Amino acid sequence: MSLGNKASSLILPGATLGVLGSGQLGRMFAIAARRMGYRVHTYSPDTDSPTGQVADHEVAASYDDLDAVAEFAKQVSVVTFEFENVPSATAESAARFAPVRPAGQVLHISQHRLREKTYLREHGFPTTPFRAVRSLTELESALQELGTPAVLKTAGWGYDGKGQKKIGSLNEAASAWESLGTSEAVLEGFVNFRLEVSVIAARGLDGSFASFGLLENAHSNHILDVTVAPARVSPKVAAEAEQIARGVLETLDVVGVLCVEMFLTPDDKLLINELAPRPHNSGHLTFDANVTSQFEQQVRSICGLPLGSTELLKPAAMINLLGDAWANGEPCWAAALALPEVKLHLYGKASARPGRKMGHLTAMADSADEAERIVREARRRLNP
Repeated sequence: MSLGNKASSLILPGATLGVLGSGQLGRMFAIAARRMGYRVHTYSPDTDSPTGQVADHEVAASYDDLDAVAEFAKQVSVVTFEFENVPSATAESAARFAPVRPAGQVLHISQHRLREKTYLREHGFPTTPFRAVRSLTELESALQELGTPAVLKTAGWGYDGKGQKKIGSLNEAASAWESLGTSEAVLEGFVNFRLEVSVIAARGLDGSFASFGLLENAHSNHILDVTVAPARVSPKVAAEAEQIARGVLETLDVVGVLCVEMFLTPDDKLLINELAPRPHNSGHLTFDANVTSQFEQQVRSICGLPLGSTELLKPAAMINLLGDAWANGEPCWAAALALPEVKLHLYGKASARPGRKMGHLTAMADSADEAERIVREARRRLNP
């Protein structure tokens, strides 16, 4: 099938979907896709990966091997991402043989913090205060403008708190710049926020839009720890957050799923922190708690199908399981699952390391507070 035919028609069950990346997001995407009757191929440098364990075919090759990328794209009807740190050349190579959704341009902007923040600011979206930094001199000047504390981040290739350094005073500038080991960074001014929130939304080929509403997030050591749905905020804030997310997806012309992470200030002002052009950790609870999960929505959107209902069946909470939970041996799964509302999701990773995302627990309840209490208790029971 030619690319022209692929791009102009619905991609129906029975077709093969290609995923760049092979982690837990791809795993849950593959589960959703296979349930709908699709085949899934995954591409990454790894073997026996979380996605590869449930995909129909796993290609283990470098993202820089453009011949292998091209061959991969020839075998599928559409290519999507579960991991945004894929070189632009990889997306471009794949796009010669299959539609890439979201498009490579979305990836190009969102994988680079400085490009992303500049794009958002230029298009009128509320962002955290920032300055481009390419030398120690520029860093010192930016600190004078934004003040301290501030956070210095590498411009590209960062996630889960990697590639960033908090600066508490001007005399820490030199050591912070040296520790990052980069020639291009972004300095972000300190934001006094009361909540971290996110909106995960999908946009279809026809421009249709569907959001999972505002999610409330709590982080620990820069890694998402707990997500609660719905976010415990006013209806006005929730509506404004969805409006911002819709504007971002439409401005970027996204086809697929994208997450907008935001800070909520004490005076209820929303500021965009980051974008992720894929399903997001904060949306894992949608697998259990919504009529359509973020992963099924990704399938629907990239295949040109109508978007599904995002209705929240009951208030819900998700808690991450990091490798630390294995520090004293295998966690006590039966103790956690003795709470009948709890759902267990493990990602099939071979080894547990501190800070490594190994799985998550979700729970639904009559209130967001109760759902959060249940998942926290379930995780506590893993290591009595």
